[in-house]
Amino acid sequence: MSRSQTPCSSFIKSLILSSSVAAGLLMYSQAPAARAETPEECQHRIAHAEHELHEAIEHHGAQSHQADHERRELHEARERCWRENHRWWDEHEHRWHEERDWDDHDHDRP
Repeated sequence: MSRSQTPCSSFIKSLILSSSVAAGLLMYSQAPAARAETPEECQHRIAHAEHELHEAIEHHGAQSHQADHERRELHEARERCWRENHRWWDEHEHRWHEERDWDDHDHDRP
């Protein structure tokens, strides 16, 4: 250790260096920014959620907790499409809806 460098200044330099390293690691470990879902991804997500709901109803019944879970998943898929694309895919009619007019219980009727 040279005369001009005191134990305190050595500690401060160490602290600054380790803080810089920690800040750099945090910056690179952050999750990437979310991107908007394309209409094709939206359509696929809704079709998959529809399928999962049909399966849950078929295997466990329309009033089962499994069906309720899948109903919520379908609702979230439709909400995301609406939020990001201002439209949602109707898998039954094979068309896009430009209004937020879906029925969360449309699968409960025969």
